[in-house]
Amino acid sequence: MMRLCIFILLSGLYLQSCTSGPGAAEKEKGSDLSEAAGASGAPDVSGASAAPVKRFGMVTGLKPDRVDYYKQLHAAAWPGVLQKIKECNIRNYSIYLQKIGEAYFLFSYFEYTGSDFDADMQKMAADSTTRRWWKETDPTQLPLPETAAEGGIWTNMEEVFHTP
Repeated sequence: MMRLCIFILLSGLYLQSCTSGPGAAEKEKGSDLSEAAGASGAPDVSGASAAPVKRFGMVTGLKPDRVDYYKQLHAAAWPGVLQKIKECNIRNYSIYLQKIGEAYFLFSYFEYTGSDFDADMQKMAADSTTRRWWKETDPTQLPLPETAAEGGIWTNMEEVFHTP
């Protein structure tokens, strides 16, 4: 079972449990994730690319006892992981941390600028350095219940507003 991990960047952020709507069955890993909730086809206003920019927002939990380790990992992200993210047409990638009550949550945002998202995600998932990175980040995260039930880690978020 191959997982498509785009948020590998600095957190093992995965696009593996995309759904097309409430109650929809999990899309097979490797399916067209560009249609997933949270993906946007807004045009690139920078003029740097002919392909439209697609925006992705995702959320997952973070184990309270692993917050410091997670921050340390990302403060010194592996160069090979950063390079693979760039090679796979991921730009403007950020991860935010927020404590709500006693729970910690990560919010991830990135823009995809390529023309074949599925192929780029497969390329990322095949990378040995990226897979080693995920072995470090995965155990620190607490997926939301629906995503955990589907075997995923990061949950796609619906974009409800954007100003170009």
